[in-house]
Order: sequence, then C-alpha cells, then structure tokens
Amino acid sequence: MREHFLLDPDVAYLNHGSYGACPRPVFERYQAWQRELEREPVDFISNRLAGLLADARTALADYVGAQPDDLTFVQNATTGVNMAARALRLRPGDEVLATDLEYGACDATWEHECARAGARYVRAEIPLPLEDVTAALFARRTERTRAVYVSHITSETGLLLPVEAIVARARAEGLVAIVDGAHAPGHVDLDLSTLDADFYAGNCHKWLCAPKGSGFLHVRDEWQERVDGPIVSWGYREPATFISRTERQGTRDAAAYLAVSDAIAFVREHDVRDRCVALARTARAQLCELLGTKPLAPDASIRQLASVQLRRPEPELSKRLFDDYRIEVPTMGPRRHDLLRISIALYTEREDVERLLDALPQLV
Repeated sequence: MREHFLLDPDVAYLNHGSYGACPRPVFERYQAWQRELEREPVDFISNRLAGLLADARTALADYVGAQPDDLTFVQNATTGVNMAARALRLRPGDEVLATDLEYGACDATWEHECARAGARYVRAEIPLPLEDVTAALFARRTERTRAVYVSHITSETGLLLPVEAIVARARAEGLVAIVDGAHAPGHVDLDLSTLDADFYAGNCHKWLCAPKGSGFLHVRDEWQERVDGPIVSWGYREPATFISRTERQGTRDAAAYLAVSDAIAFVREHDVRDRCVALARTARAQLCELLGTKPLAPDASIRQLASVQLRRPEPELSKRLFDDYRIEVPTMGPRRHDLLRISIALYTEREDVERLLDALPQLV
C-alpha cells in the first residue's frame, strides 16, 4: 500500500491522525480539478461548480449515511464545530457540557463562545482507564445544561467514545447533541441519520485520505436555518438556503471537496481496516509493556489510533525520534506531553512499529 502514497519512503510515518495522507491517484484527481478550474475559471465557478459540489455531496452523504442536502462541505471539522457553536446562540447562564478529552482547538471555540455569551463551558472529568463515559459525563449535567459536545474518537487519547449512547441520552433529555467526528470518516462506519445528532462535524482529509482542507458539517433539518457560513456572501441572497449560505463562500479552490468521491472509492477498494485495528492493538500492548505503563482503555475502545502513557512528560521526544531515527510520531502537547500516539493507516507496516519499539529504549 505504501507505493500508492507520496510519503517519504525513508520515514516511518506513524502520525496519519494529525493531517492524514492523500493517495497518489486521489491527489492526481485533485490536481486535475485545479487545472480544470484554471483553464476556464468563470465557467467553472459560475456555471459548473454548484452541480459538481452537489454530486460530491451526494457521494459523501451515501458514504456517511445521510441525505445530501443535510450536509455541507467545510474546510475542516473545527470549522464545523464553530458553525454549530454559533448556531446555538447561547444565552447568559447556559452551560455546554463536554468531556475533558476534547480537542484543544475546539475547547478554545467553546470557551470563546461561552465567554462572549455569558455562558459556561463545563468539562467533565473522565477517569482513565476508560470505563463508563456516559455516566461520568452526565454526572455534571445541571438544569442549566443546554448542549452536550463530545468527540467520536478523541484526539489526544485516541479513544472511541460511545457517541450513540451519549447522543441518545442528550436528545432524550432535551439537550442539543454536537459531535466532533474529526477522526471518524474512513476510520469507523458511519450512519448519521441513525445516530441523529443535531450537529456532526467530520474530516475527509484524515482517515478518508482526501486532500487537505476537506471536511463537512451534518445538521438536523430543524437547525439548518440557524446555521451561518463562516462568512456572509452571495449565498445569503434570497432564496437563501442552508446549502447556499454555507457553500457560496467567495472565490475559493473547491478541488479538495470535488476529490472526496475519489477518496471514497480508493478506501473502499483498499479496505484493510481489520488489519490496521489488529496492528494498532498489538502495538499498543507492546508499547505499554516497553514503557511499563497501563493501557488507557480496553481494546474495544481502540481502532487505528492509540495513545500510550509515558512515565513522565517528554516534550522533546517527537523531535528526537524524527531527527535521529526518521520516525514521525507525536507526543500530544502542548497539554499532554505524557502521551505518545501512534496511527496505523492503511499503508502502515509492522516494520514501522518495530522501528519505534527499537528506538524508544534509547530515548526514554
């Protein structure tokens, strides 16, 4: 599988989870769309783009189990979370309930929106090793709780959370359910219509292997009129719709969005997730044994992303592994330099993991 990617062959690339990696045939299609745009920009943007984006949304909607007009393309999942946060129109005294496992950039989003509205961002402590997330989360629910925000797969700790149970309970209690699915598309099977979250933001450029800058926001019908695009532009002219407001966002290169259908075709043709999950779980066990630390969760909470506890914070470890051994793997700073996270993508081989296992005793 490695030959299908543009990655440096000298690097053991164990950090797919940060920005993904685009396969050669998908990247070539992405560049072909860019050339087509430059060949006749006016015709492409003014006359053809809306239809091309509709086709791409249809392909993505089929892949994630949704209706095409219930999702819109955005630059990344963080953009989608921001749009959802603003659509809530928080009021003074409201509370947004989240776990303490969320992505730092989206924590910043909620802290900003809550501070501006006079609301409160509540981060429930989730004990590790991971046990009953739903109970620990809702133990912090109060009469002021307005919304529940949770990651499908956490960034720092690499854990698959029970979003189905969390969303179901939130909606049963009359709360808005918002899911950050940055790591989910291409990583786990999705059926967004069945999940029934009010908002679900996802990335296509990570585990779905689409070009950088391709994500989406899925919104339940009753919320769509309250969702604004990142900017106000031509899409706000009547008759404005959820799609026009969020899609017509000024002059921009939409090639990454248009290549999403090619990425879907690629990962469907090369679906090796079972092998990747098995390797991730084995690698995690070996790393824990090597480091003398305990797993953060049972194997059932691990898919292709796995974090292991270091004995102490090691803020220079990633740099030293790359500089000395050409291994690309992160510690989860700036907040969690005591975690080392490995990604097992469809191109990752056992030999990549062995390089890490051989190098770590020299550095830690």
